[in-house]
Amino acid sequence: MPLKNLISDGNSKVGFCFDVFIQTMVILSLVAFSVETIPHLDQTTIDALSWFELFSVVVFSCEYLARIYFAKPKRQYIFSVFGIIDLLAILPFFLGLAVDLRSIRIVRVLRVFRILKLARYSRAMRRFHIALDIAREELILFLCVTLILIYLAAIGIYYFENEAQPQAFGSVFHCLWWAISTLSTVGYGDIFPITVGGKIFTFFILLIGLGFISVPAGLVASALAKARQIEDAENASEPVQPKGN
Repeated sequence: MPLKNLISDGNSKVGFCFDVFIQTMVILSLVAFSVETIPHLDQTTIDALSWFELFSVVVFSCEYLARIYFAKPKRQYIFSVFGIIDLLAILPFFLGLAVDLRSIRIVRVLRVFRILKLARYSRAMRRFHIALDIAREELILFLCVTLILIYLAAIGIYYFENEAQPQAFGSVFHCLWWAISTLSTVGYGDIFPITVGGKIFTFFILLIGLGFISVPAGLVASALAKARQIEDAENASEPVQPKGN
């Protein structure tokens, strides 16, 4: 079906043109969103931006509905990463129309999620998505271990510094910010230990942080290499299209 090829076949000429059109619309809508934040715009510009927003939402909505229509199974696309991103690209507009409350306008900020739609048309981003899926279990385990270490670091610095700096390290919750900035090796310097024990403890936390930062980088790098192999294998298995006479 021509329309299905337009939507789902990025390798064909019409599919490529459609992808470029959608990417252009995403970029223009982000530019328009940025222009809206400029103070004291004249009414003509405001009206033009509103009409363009309406046009872009119509385009993205048609694309979203078409992808649902041609998806098999439909549920797989709707609840996929790209399906959710496509929905987030249009949802703020409809929420703003459906509810006449000034506070609901905050959801219009979610229009910046349209930039994620560009990921659909990037081969590199698709490989990164595959890599994250490959390393998902390891990254989840790493996140859990990180949260445990942050909590333990907060408890440790609390016992070392609470009496010396009760305002900065008044509770474990106060210490969590120090633990995050120290374990991530950012070290903002807004709160820091002054006791000998606290400084020694911070030294070991920094050493752990230096080694800890490299773990997710190594996992993602290894997964990206596997994703590249998978993509190369898929490209090699695709049949070569015969050229026309």
